[in-house]
Amino acid sequence: MLDLRDWLEKSESVGGVRVIKGLHWDMEIAIAANRRLMGDDPRAYLFDDIVGYPGGYRVLSGATKTAQQAALCLGIPETATRKVIEATRKKLPEWEAAARQSKFDPKVVQTGPILENIDSGKDVDLFKFPTPKWHELDGGRYIGTTCAVITQDPDNGEVNLGTYRIVVHDEKTVGLYISPGHHGRIHYEKYHAQGKACPVAITVGQHPLISNIASVPVSFGNEYNIMGAISGEPVNVIKEEITGLPIPANSEIVIAGWCPPDKMRDEGPFGEWTGYYAAMGPAPFVEVERVYYRTNPIMTGSGAGAGAGQNIVPGIMMSSMVFNGLENAGVPDVRGAWISNFAGQMWVVVSIKQRYAGHSRQAGYVASQGTPASAYHGRYVIVVDEDIDPTDIRQVLWAVATRSDPETDIEIIRGAWSTPLDPTIQRPTNRFVNSRAIIDACRPYEWINEFPKVVDVTNLELVEKVKEKVNKSE
Repeated sequence: MLDLRDWLEKSESVGGVRVIKGLHWDMEIAIAANRRLMGDDPRAYLFDDIVGYPGGYRVLSGATKTAQQAALCLGIPETATRKVIEATRKKLPEWEAAARQSKFDPKVVQTGPILENIDSGKDVDLFKFPTPKWHELDGGRYIGTTCAVITQDPDNGEVNLGTYRIVVHDEKTVGLYISPGHHGRIHYEKYHAQGKACPVAITVGQHPLISNIASVPVSFGNEYNIMGAISGEPVNVIKEEITGLPIPANSEIVIAGWCPPDKMRDEGPFGEWTGYYAAMGPAPFVEVERVYYRTNPIMTGSGAGAGAGQNIVPGIMMSSMVFNGLENAGVPDVRGAWISNFAGQMWVVVSIKQRYAGHSRQAGYVASQGTPASAYHGRYVIVVDEDIDPTDIRQVLWAVATRSDPETDIEIIRGAWSTPLDPTIQRPTNRFVNSRAIIDACRPYEWINEFPKVVDVTNLELVEKVKEKVNKSE
C-alpha cells in the first residue's frame, strides 16, 4: 500500500526526517529546503505550523535526496549510490516484465483515506493549502512541483501519470505547463483537437514512489503497473467522480477538473530544475471542480534552482535505463552509468572496459540517443574507463582533463530533441532542438598499453594494514 504516512514512519525510524515548525510559505520553506543554501543535510524536511495555516497542514520536501532514501523508496537493500544503481538496473527488467501482468493492474476500490474530506464547487479554495513560493521570481505559488498529473488518452484509454508544473492562478484554477512530447501534453492535445475539455486529476501529496515514477520515462500507460511491480502489490485507486480518472486511494491531496480547449492563461516565470527561470508565457489551465484531501494533509514539493539536487531517484532510474539500454543495443562490457541528480540528463557518464577500437564512441552515441532517459534534453555524454567511478565527479573530471584531447575526442550531434526549458535556446522559436557533445575520456585504445600508468597504491593488503593502524591511533 503506497501511503506517504507509512513511508514517513519508516524513514523516521532511521532518523531520516526532520520536523521544522513556524516558517512562512513565502520563500522561508523554500530557503530551508535548499541544500545549496542551508547545507547538505540528508534528511527529509517536514514543515508544520506554517504561518497563516492551521497546525497539521504540512509540506514535505526532499523525501528522496539520498541513495539511502532512494533505496527505501524502491525496496533496494543497498545504501551506496553505485550499488543502488546496480541493484536497480538488475531489477528493472523484472519490474517491467511484472508490470505487463494483470496482477499488477491498479486495483479499483470504493473508499480510501483520500475521501476523508471533499470540497466541491463553490467550496473549492486552493489557498486552503500552504503552497510555498519556491523561488523569488516565480510568477505565483506552485502547488505542483513533486506531483503526479493524471490524464487519459481519449483514443485507447491509457492512463498516464506525469510530473509537470502546476501554479495556483486563483482559488479554483491552476496552470498546467507540459513540455512538448510528454504524454500528458499529447493527451490534452488530442482532446482539444476534438474540441473537448481534457479531464485532469493532480495528486500533490503522495508516497514518493508515485511522484518518482511519474517523473521518469516509462512505457505509455504503464506507471501504475510499474509502481505495483516495485512495491509488490497493485496500487489502490478510486475512480474520481467528476473526471472518471483513477486517483491513488492513499494520496494526501488530489485536485480534479477540466482543461478547456482554445483557452490559455499566462503562466510563469518558474525556477526550473535546470537552475534557471522558465519565462512567462501562455499555457493551458485546469478549472477545478473538486478537491479531495486527508485530515491534516501533507503536500509534497520541492524548490529546484542551481545545485538543489533534491531528488536522486529519477537519476538512479534513468541511469539504470541507460545502462540496460547500452547492453540491449549490444555494447559490451559496460561497467557503470550515471545521470546526476544535480544536472539531470544534461550530464551522462558511462564507464566501459574497452575491448576494441571505436568501442568508446559506440557507447557514447548509444548513451546519447538510444534511450528516452538520455535522448530528451541531453547535453554532455562522457565515456570513461572502468577504473573511473561515474558517480564521482572528481574522478570523471580528472579523466576528462587527462585522457581526452579536445581536437580528436569530442564528437558533436546536432538537431537533437530538447525542450522549452533549455536555457541555451534563444527565444522566440518553435524549434526546440540542441546539440550534444560526446566526450571520449577513455585512454586511446590504439596505444592503451603504452598510456602512462596511474599513480596509485596497488598493494591492497598494505592499505588495509595502514587503515587498521590509523583506526587504532584514534
